[in-house]
Amino acid sequence: MDYINAFWVGGLICVAVQFLMEKTKLLPGRIMVLLVITGCVISFFGWYEPFMEFAGAGASVPLLGYGNVLMKGVKEAVDEAGFIGLFQGGFKSGAVGCSAALVFAYIASVIFKPKMK
Repeated sequence: MDYINAFWVGGLICVAVQFLMEKTKLLPGRIMVLLVITGCVISFFGWYEPFMEFAGAGASVPLLGYGNVLMKGVKEAVDEAGFIGLFQGGFKSGAVGCSAALVFAYIASVIFKPKMK
């Protein structure tokens, strides 16, 4: 049953993103930011864990999951450091993912010569 839920939830997320790309003037970068923010909001209200239990891999779409990671880091940092944790928590928890994205993007830009349009 979990595989079926993962299939449907992941598919519905993909359909929603495709709809936004085709029917609105939102650029892909803005849609990606919306997915991260959605993951943060779901995590903030405590709905991400039940959502993951229901949907399995379908809910661990990278951008929703990254929003969850950021929110967890902020919650932990606020508990430890107070107000300043709002600013440092996301960096601590998401540093590996951001660093990997930057390094691999740089490597890709060196290997493949991008052409500006």
